[in-house]
Amino acid sequence: MVYQLRQYHIHTGQMGQWLELFHEHIKPLHERLGIPIIGAWQSSDQASFIWIRAFDNASVISSTEAAYFAAPERKALGDLPQKLIASMTITVMTDGLQNDPPS
Repeated sequence: MVYQLRQYHIHTGQMGQWLELFHEHIKPLHERLGIPIIGAWQSSDQASFIWIRAFDNASVISSTEAAYFAAPERKALGDLPQKLIASMTITVMTDGLQNDPPS
């Protein structure tokens, strides 16, 4: 498995709207398309939203994301997600525990 750690800085005062958008639209669409969301967290200061999603391997990320953005449900959101996100960082990761160093 390959994971994306997605860290979003949400515009001040917009976390409630972001959480509603995420739970009502973004998360259900990911589930419908078979993109597992491993977890999601918000910072205590309401400034950051962090989530992790999983893919079978790195080679499917591009096509899976294309399917996500082509979905009618995502197109219906327009640029609303981008308006709520001030900045984002995406880090692609692999499972470090599966490759324990030799003893």
